[in-house]
Amino acid sequence: MLDQGAPPQNPQGPPSPRVSTGLGGRLMRCKPVENLVAEGGQGEGGSLRRSLGMWQLTMISIGATLGTGIFVVLGESVPKAGPAVTLSFVIAGLTALFSALSYAELAGSIPVAGSSYSYAYATMGELIAWVCGWCLVLEYGVSVAAVAVGWGEYLNELLDGTIGVTIPDALSAAPGEVDGAIINLPGLLVVLLAMVFLLGGAKESARANTIMVIVKIAALVLFCSIGFMGFKSGNYSDFMPLGMAGVSAAGASLFFSYIGFDAASTAGEEAKNPQRDLPRAIMLSLIIVTALYVLVAAVAVGAWNWKDFEGSEATLAAIMNDVSGQTFFGTLLAAGAVISIASVVLTVLYGQTRVLFAMSRDGLVPKVFGKVSKKTGTPRVNTVIVSLFCGALASVIPLGKLVDATSIGTLFAFGLVNIAVIVLRRTRPDMPRTFRVPLGWLFPVLGFGFCAYNMFSLDTVTWIVFGVWMAVGLVFYFGYGMRRSRLATAEK
Repeated sequence: MLDQGAPPQNPQGPPSPRVSTGLGGRLMRCKPVENLVAEGGQGEGGSLRRSLGMWQLTMISIGATLGTGIFVVLGESVPKAGPAVTLSFVIAGLTALFSALSYAELAGSIPVAGSSYSYAYATMGELIAWVCGWCLVLEYGVSVAAVAVGWGEYLNELLDGTIGVTIPDALSAAPGEVDGAIINLPGLLVVLLAMVFLLGGAKESARANTIMVIVKIAALVLFCSIGFMGFKSGNYSDFMPLGMAGVSAAGASLFFSYIGFDAASTAGEEAKNPQRDLPRAIMLSLIIVTALYVLVAAVAVGAWNWKDFEGSEATLAAIMNDVSGQTFFGTLLAAGAVISIASVVLTVLYGQTRVLFAMSRDGLVPKVFGKVSKKTGTPRVNTVIVSLFCGALASVIPLGKLVDATSIGTLFAFGLVNIAVIVLRRTRPDMPRTFRVPLGWLFPVLGFGFCAYNMFSLDTVTWIVFGVWMAVGLVFYFGYGMRRSRLATAEK
């Protein structure tokens, strides 16, 4: 529910953090909400510019969410669940919904760039905040790479349908993905293009993203219109061939499709009226995306037998070609996919840079990530470093591995956000909130439960990768972040 309110105010200035004693106290030290809000937009050498309204924020959230998940990952998920993949989308959507409600409450109360990292810092302490921030690096950074990999599939489909040539496997696939593959050049290219847009400024990037979002929605509506003409009810006769275990496995992977709605919360320091607009943008974007996902999945499975999805690339374009009996519509969809998937790369890359910006301001990562250009009002060096890292991942790692690694990092971060809502309601019950999750603690508890359920549906290899990632992050925190934290230096 929406409330009238304002950001937390303290006429006497932000409070100083409490002095922590002992290792346990240092790890659990929290950053006051007032400090987080007061520092909003401030970086090394400049400040971020508040230029984004509710429309731009909603488009950022849709732009970061609606893309590879439906254009590419659908083809990998149908063989796991069969026609029941539509149910998998619903399970993943419910997980996202409960977490989105928690994000909306915290985004309206703590409108800062760090998203769930900052929410954890204000409620559960520095160590948990670091773990959450490290998961966001996995979520945003690796998902940019995964999306970029999927972009290459549709680029080849577009090139084949227009000029009759494609980029050879050696230059369009990651090593080990197909025989003879050397580098995924399209994946690297789309990340570098997004970097160029982001360096121009947040407002300019948001304008470009809005155009791309409109194109992607039009492309999906076109698919549903053509695909419905080939709908066969018999394709749903064996609805759940692999049982509930298959539905759960597909749902855990498809959660990747919902990653991005929280990107709006990373724009908290560049929004004109974040307390009012952030909660609305998050909820509106999730409703639009979920409706499109379920509709597209239902039409796709109705048009093709679920067994035909195995090993397919550019799945939606292939379905359109098959149903229409010509390549024109598939080529048109591929063009829309090339544009729309690029918007996901742009907005998710934006979110990654803003999370690292917030962590740098707190001293947990090097200061270079917090430097702001006075000319553009953007963290330019941060953007270049993150882009090159994500581009390198996109060029050498297969899509499937990237998808599951992204999902587990995101589910962990979302679970912490649900806990943060409960903690902040206990510790700061009177703090002004422009949005409240309804029914008390019920939805945050359900949100945490759904996140845990989906995490444990992922395979053992994904958990091993996640464990190694967390171990590396903890080494970095204890070796660098804990000593250089601004809260730590304030206590000396």
